[in-house]
Amino acid sequence: MIKHWLAATATLALAACAAGPDYRAPATAASAAAPFLGTGGPTLAAAPDDHWWRLYDDPVLNGLVESALAANTDVRVATARLERARASLREVRNDRTPQATLGASGTYNRFSQAQRPPGVSGETWLIDGGLDVSYEVDLFGRVSRGVEAARGDVAAAAADADAVRVAVVADTTRAYADAAAAAARIAVAERIVALLDRQVGTTERRTEAGLTTPLDTARIAALRDQRRADIPSLVAERQAALFRLATLTGRTPQELPPVAGERATALRIEQAIPVGDGAALLARRPDVRAAERRLAAATARIGVATADLYPRITLGGSVGQTSTGFGNLFGAGPLNFLLGPLLNWAVNPGKARARVAGAEADTRAALATFDGTVLTALGETETALSNYARSLERRAALQQALGQADRAARITRAQRREGQIDSLSQLDAERTLADAQAALALQDQLVADAQVDLFRALGGRWSAA
Repeated sequence: MIKHWLAATATLALAACAAGPDYRAPATAASAAAPFLGTGGPTLAAAPDDHWWRLYDDPVLNGLVESALAANTDVRVATARLERARASLREVRNDRTPQATLGASGTYNRFSQAQRPPGVSGETWLIDGGLDVSYEVDLFGRVSRGVEAARGDVAAAAADADAVRVAVVADTTRAYADAAAAAARIAVAERIVALLDRQVGTTERRTEAGLTTPLDTARIAALRDQRRADIPSLVAERQAALFRLATLTGRTPQELPPVAGERATALRIEQAIPVGDGAALLARRPDVRAAERRLAAATARIGVATADLYPRITLGGSVGQTSTGFGNLFGAGPLNFLLGPLLNWAVNPGKARARVAGAEADTRAALATFDGTVLTALGETETALSNYARSLERRAALQQALGQADRAARITRAQRREGQIDSLSQLDAERTLADAQAALALQDQLVADAQVDLFRALGGRWSAA
């Protein structure tokens, strides 16, 4: 009889189907997979480099990025959250296996004359021990949908961890680039001060010779002091970048290696940067992958909620023994056993239907989040491409302006020595040259920032992680 009942139950389990909708990945517009509008010029449509920071060909930067990926606190938090999601998946998977509970209890009892069992004294210990085993027949897919949802949570947590790594690498590269660019701007400012200081000396000698007035010396000296005043703020900017770099790599400021601050030229990539197309972007971006996996998990939870509308069947069995006194604990008392199915069915389906409606609303929200994440990814990438191209154009214009300013300054110095122009004309030329040099140094930093923004928008694969 029991064999026939078990066989029938197994047949029902095999024939059962999971409640709720089966997940299908959402479709995106065809234009989302098209080449980027900003491709061309400084970029090309080839596949992006996963380890993009190596394009700078800077061994120090490579080492700092490795340190950040290994020791950054945000990466550690994301890794721990991923481990937590995996543990939750293992917990849900265990619902597919029989559950066993081993229990024992002891009570000290006093029996009346009428209640006293034969051969038992009026006061004694009653010892109960037993093993309970239960197994839920996943007839309507409640357990399987729960596992499916947990798998989606794990994949989303893994994508979140990848997104943190992308952000940490970008921030580390930016901090290193900012420190190097600040050092380069300090060097430019010091060269400008040294040049103006020589001009002050030349003007002082001309004043002593009666060829000019002390006013000319004061004007040149004032411009020199103004440029010198720019240096402390640049030094503070460089120090702040190095402190950020220490935090990102999991170090205190005192522990940052000196080599991290030795570079004094701006980071630069001369070749065209490969950026791929929209389809590659959506496959690479961790936030898009996380949003898609959360949508899959939300869809599976509709099935979990829907399964509560149907009866839940559990196969159960127990075996135990009751004995009087500790001396009869093993083998002396009668052996009890129980075997049979348990049927649970909610008598109030309104509550379960409300949970289904809530799960469906969560799924619609997850779909909207996914669509918004796709649009954001495309918009951020197109913006980064445009900003990078425009920053290079501005740098080229500033480079040309610097050449013209340098030529004008050399001409005015010669004319001033020959007395053909006054000191105001020379001062104006020197100020224009100083501004052009400082503007170009700042633009070098902005170009590096635009490159980092572009790489961050492109995301990364992190297959090794």
